[in-house]
Amino acid sequence: MQQLEFFEIPSPCIGVCEVNNRGYCKGCYRSRDERLYWLKLSTADKRKVVRLCQQRRLRVARAKAEALKAASSTDKEVNQSSLF
Repeated sequence: MQQLEFFEIPSPCIGVCEVNNRGYCKGCYRSRDERLYWLKLSTADKRKVVRLCQQRRLRVARAKAEALKAASSTDKEVNQSSLF
C-alpha cells in the first residue's frame, strides 16, 4: 500500500545557481536534468533527488575538510622547517 502525501516536496533551490566542475549546482547540488525536470518529477522521485543532493553536499563538505586539513598540515611543516 502506498502512503498518502499531504505536503508537496519543495524545490531544494537556494538561489545560488552556479554549476561546479562535475555539472551539479553549487547551491542545491542538483544535476541539470534534476533542475530542468523538477516540476515533472513524482513525489517519490523528488524525495530521491533531495536525498541524492544531501549525499552530494556531504561529499563536497568532506572533500573541503580534507583539503583544509592537508593544507594546514603542509603549513605547519613549512613553518617548522623555517625555524632551522
